[in-house]
Amino acid sequence: MSGQSLLVPGVLSPARSVPAAIKRPEYVGKPAPTPYTGPEVQDPETVERMRVAGRIAARAMEEAARRIAPGVTTDELDRVAHEYLCDHGAYPSTLGYRGFPKSLCASVNEVICHGIPDSTVLNDGDIVNLDVTAFIGGVHGDNNATYLCGDVDEESRLLVERTRESLNRAIKAVKPGRQINVIGRVIESYAKRFGYGVVRDFTGHGINTSFHSGLIVPHYDAPHATTVIQPGMTFTIEPMLTLGTHEYDMWEDGWTVVTKDRKRTAQFEHTLVVTETGAEILTLP
Repeated sequence: MSGQSLLVPGVLSPARSVPAAIKRPEYVGKPAPTPYTGPEVQDPETVERMRVAGRIAARAMEEAARRIAPGVTTDELDRVAHEYLCDHGAYPSTLGYRGFPKSLCASVNEVICHGIPDSTVLNDGDIVNLDVTAFIGGVHGDNNATYLCGDVDEESRLLVERTRESLNRAIKAVKPGRQINVIGRVIESYAKRFGYGVVRDFTGHGINTSFHSGLIVPHYDAPHATTVIQPGMTFTIEPMLTLGTHEYDMWEDGWTVVTKDRKRTAQFEHTLVVTETGAEILTLP
């Protein structure tokens, strides 16, 4: 990792178009979404539509990830995911969400989340998180993962591997009747074994017909997160672990969040539905 230069903003390409026949989320063209007032527990028909959205999002992310290599721009990854989503009748949920200009988030190295795809060129040894959400059938499916670009140093590889494991452990902790803070407790206790920071101010969230329903899923042990998990609830878990501090700075673009000490960070995410015995992942390809 030594010798890697810090990220700087690149040049944005023009906005990508979405075929007129594809239904847009209600927030497109507005400064903010209409607040969600519906239930966190979804009926089986809604969950089934979320399975479709989740599967398309997962496949679009996989398609973009195949292009990750030294010399490729993050904008090219955005193009691939955008075209996959549109080709499968889905709208890229991030495009136009509170003014976000692209169809996925591409967060490289010290970027915690919400990196805007642009002319930034991936280098050998980088790690890059792709965050893809699909809107189809009136619902959203949201997932992300961190990928290795070329020959990545061992410290970064372990961070990525352990962040994925923290998500897996958190998913296994989801049980009806437990409070939602069990998720963050499991993630934080695992991360502490390695001295990793756990990002606190960016969280998992309820998701359904709304991209972000208002339900908050912290990734640290948050005693105030007392919502009781119920069958049929749909939400994301998306831990962000860092090699250093959990504190952050934000770029002038109002989106790109970087670690305050500029050390590397990784993230993984799935959309889940709570079952009678645990949780089902809805974002599997």
